[in-house]
Amino acid sequence: MEQNQLDRETFSCSICLDLLKDPVTIPCGHSYCMNCIKTHWNQEDQKGIHSCPQCREIFTARPRMKKNTMLAALVEQLKKTGLQPSPADHCYAGPEDVACDFCTGRKLKAIKSCLFCLASYCEKHLQPHYDSAPFKKHKLVEPSKNLHENICSRHDEVMKMFCRTDQKCICYLCSVDEHKGHDTVSAAAERTERQRELEVRREEIQQRIQDREKDVKLLQQEVEAINHSADKTVEDSEKIFTELIRLIQKRSSDVKQQIRSQQETEVSRVKELQEKLEQEITELKRKDAELKQLSNTEDHNQFLHNYPSLSALSESTHSSSINIRPLRYFEDVTAAVSELRDKLQDILRDTWTNISLTLTEVEVLLPEPEPKSRAGFLKYSCEITLDPNTANRRLLLSEENRKVTWMDQHQSYSSHPDRFTARPQVLSRESLTGRCYWEVERRGIVFVAVAYKNISRTGSWIECGFGNNDKSWALYCYQEDHEFGHNKIWTSISGPGSSRVGVYLDHRAGLLSFYSVSETMTLLHRVQTTFTQPLHAGLWVNWFGSSAELCKHK
Repeated sequence: MEQNQLDRETFSCSICLDLLKDPVTIPCGHSYCMNCIKTHWNQEDQKGIHSCPQCREIFTARPRMKKNTMLAALVEQLKKTGLQPSPADHCYAGPEDVACDFCTGRKLKAIKSCLFCLASYCEKHLQPHYDSAPFKKHKLVEPSKNLHENICSRHDEVMKMFCRTDQKCICYLCSVDEHKGHDTVSAAAERTERQRELEVRREEIQQRIQDREKDVKLLQQEVEAINHSADKTVEDSEKIFTELIRLIQKRSSDVKQQIRSQQETEVSRVKELQEKLEQEITELKRKDAELKQLSNTEDHNQFLHNYPSLSALSESTHSSSINIRPLRYFEDVTAAVSELRDKLQDILRDTWTNISLTLTEVEVLLPEPEPKSRAGFLKYSCEITLDPNTANRRLLLSEENRKVTWMDQHQSYSSHPDRFTARPQVLSRESLTGRCYWEVERRGIVFVAVAYKNISRTGSWIECGFGNNDKSWALYCYQEDHEFGHNKIWTSISGPGSSRVGVYLDHRAGLLSFYSVSETMTLLHRVQTTFTQPLHAGLWVNWFGSSAELCKHK
């Protein structure tokens, strides 16, 4: 048995503690598994030196490894005879293990470390800690390579105290020396306090884990919903486009059939007329031959006798001329089909714009929080211009259609169905979706608003005034006074007055916020709703000299 154990140790790799695999011998004479020594030296490459894990001999250059054919043959022979590493082999300490401090020779793995003895023990050498009363009070922990860190480097004593003033572990001599007068407690007491804090933090972390797991689950459900919706939409779209193609093909077939039918009718009519004309030509030629024969008769009496019966010509049943229009038979049909094509192209272009806009508005991630600073808002700033076709005739547009001023005299704007006629209002040219932010510099009485494009342009101020219908949301601003209105409900708002108003819109989240902008940003009013259409920025300038300008940001 001892001889077998000797064989096992002789033919085992001191790195992996298993029988040698592809054994190689290095210059110092020790042998290892090829992969084990390669891995060991790979880790030492960055140090620039290489060593033997057993004898620690240093090699300045990485040695070349030579396969030990004799060892390889012996190991293979041992395997065939059934020799395998004994269970004890796996108890020996490897390079990454904590070794027993009391083992001699080849050390076994430690199973516990003692904080009192500051030593690590294998199962055999640990037994006195279980059997002997004096050892039972010692603190045993999982094997640790860092026991030396528990020794005070100055006094060479175990550090059993904690200095809260300096936030470090100390020994009892430190507490009466350089830490004298400091807030010191036992390490165990500090551990108890920190343990409570740790448990609180763990509870917070575990709660966050649960919250994030819920979010992950929701997002997974969202992914499944997205995939289902996309697949269903693709399927429905393909069906609809297939129906459209089938309808167009049907109309194409109908047009072709009608053309061919009309072609047959017209050709038949023309050929019938052609046959009648050819018959008339034959009759005329026969008549001409008879007249020619009569003309050649030398007998005067015979000529005069036959002339009355031959001279009369029957009237033609057809016009003397046929009105033919070259290349103008079915060209009108081509023109009509071309007109249909152009109309379809226009419809498809307009519809595709709406489809593309709808697709870009598909957003399924959790809503981003509203920014906290002006710099955060400006990340969503958008360049907005005012639409002259919507401006009331009391309003003058300037500054590249970004500024509007109330005028005493009407402006000479042309008639347009989008123009506001009852209120001095104007809408932006751009439609707003997604996340947008803009600022309005105001003077005098101004309403800062957003509205749907289909808001009424004519009628009473209730019908078309911003904030007085269900198609617009407006903030009234005058000096220090603010009111918010929607669907004829107006609410007074307290807040600092400022010449500049910031508007933040998160269209999909249904969020609309108005801010007073100065050195800081102060929330005046926030709306949480559901927007069913793209929005347009709106301005209502309500008195002579009042003006509002959409600010330009770099």
